[in-house]
Amino acid sequence: MKHAAGTLLFIARFAILGLAMAFVVGLFWPGSGEHLRERFGLRPTTPSAAPATPAQPGHGPVSYADAVAAAAPSVVNIYANRIVTEQAVRMYDNPVLQQLFGGQPTTFQHREQTLGSGVIVSAQGQGYVLTNNHVIAHAADIQVLLYDGRIAKASLVGADEESDLAVLKIDASNLPVIHIAGQPLRPGDVVLAIGNPLGLNQTVTMGIVSAIGRQLNSSSAEDFIQTDAAINLGNSGGALVNAEGELVGINTLLIGKAAGAEGIGFAIPVTTAKKVLDQIIATGHVVRGWLGADYAFVPVAANGGLPGAARGALVTMVYPGSPAALAGIRPRDILLRIGTDDILDPTDLRRREAALKPGSTVTISGLRNGSPFHLEVTPVQRPAMSVGSMPDS
Repeated sequence: MKHAAGTLLFIARFAILGLAMAFVVGLFWPGSGEHLRERFGLRPTTPSAAPATPAQPGHGPVSYADAVAAAAPSVVNIYANRIVTEQAVRMYDNPVLQQLFGGQPTTFQHREQTLGSGVIVSAQGQGYVLTNNHVIAHAADIQVLLYDGRIAKASLVGADEESDLAVLKIDASNLPVIHIAGQPLRPGDVVLAIGNPLGLNQTVTMGIVSAIGRQLNSSSAEDFIQTDAAINLGNSGGALVNAEGELVGINTLLIGKAAGAEGIGFAIPVTTAKKVLDQIIATGHVVRGWLGADYAFVPVAANGGLPGAARGALVTMVYPGSPAALAGIRPRDILLRIGTDDILDPTDLRRREAALKPGSTVTISGLRNGSPFHLEVTPVQRPAMSVGSMPDS
C-alpha cells in the first residue's frame, strides 16, 4: 500500500513540474506548442478559428457601388426647352375699362424648361437615348448632359404616347451603352433608380420590386413595374437597374403623393422599351394590332363556379365597323384562345392583340351562351388613343 502511494506521489510531482515548465515555455516562447505539434505530425482536433462562411443565397451585398458604377455612365440628364404662349393677366375684368385701356388682352411668349433623364441604349453610328415622351413633348430644343460632362444637342427620332417612350439621337463618340438584363424580374428583387431628380444630377435611390404587370390604363396593353425606390420630378426617363447594374426598366412616374401614399413608383419594363426602341428606329413610330373590342374579367360563375376556372376575357363592347364586329364577335362572348395561344385574362389578351400584325388573319376561339365558336379576324393598326397627361416625375 505504501509502495502504491509513493508511486502516485512521484507521478503527481512530475505532472506538476511538467505543467510548470509548459507554462514557462508558453510564456516566453508563444506558439511553440503549435510548432511542436506540426513537427511531430499532430493535428488539433478542433480548429483554432472558424472558417469564414460564404454568403448565403438571397443575402444582399453590403454595397451596391459596383452596380452603380456599371450603370451610371449610361444615364444622362435631359433639358427640354419649350416656347410657351400665355395671355397677359389684366388688372381689371370690367369690359368698359378693357376698351379704354387697350381692348383685346395681350399675349406673351416665354421659354419653359423641363428636367428629365435618359438612358444610352445604343451607340451604332450616332447614339440613341431612351427617355419618356412627357419629358420631351412639344420641346423646341433638347440638350443632353453626359456623365463625363459633355453637352450634346439631341434630335427626336420618334415618340410613342401610349407607352410614354421617346427615342433621341445624339451625335457624340465613346458613348457608354447600358447592359440590358436578360433575366425576368421578381417581386422582392432589389432595384436602383438612377436619374436627375429636382436638377440634382446623378442621384441613386434603392428599393425593391413591389409588383410586376401593373396596368394603369384599362384600355392599354402596356404594363409597368411597381417599385418603392424613390422616383421624383426629373427621374422620368432614367434607369431602373438590378443589383448587377443591368437595365430592367425606364422610370416613368410616381403616384399617390396627393393621397398621402409613399413609395409607389412605376417603370416601363425593359422588354417593352426594347420593342418600342426597335420599331421607332426602324420606322419612326410604333404599330400595334387592334381588334376593336373592350374586355373585362370573366365572372367565375361563367365557368361553372369553379375556383381558378375563370380564364379568358369577357367582351363588354364591340366598336361598329371594327375587325371584331366584321368577324361576328358580340358583347358577352367569352374569348379563350387567340391563334394558338390561350388567353389568361383581359391584360394578356390586350398584349397579344397589340402584337398582331395588321392585315394578317388570326383565329379567335371562345364561348357564346356556353357553346364554343371559332371566328377568323383580320386586325388593323390600332388608332391613336388618348392616354391623358402623365403625372410628373
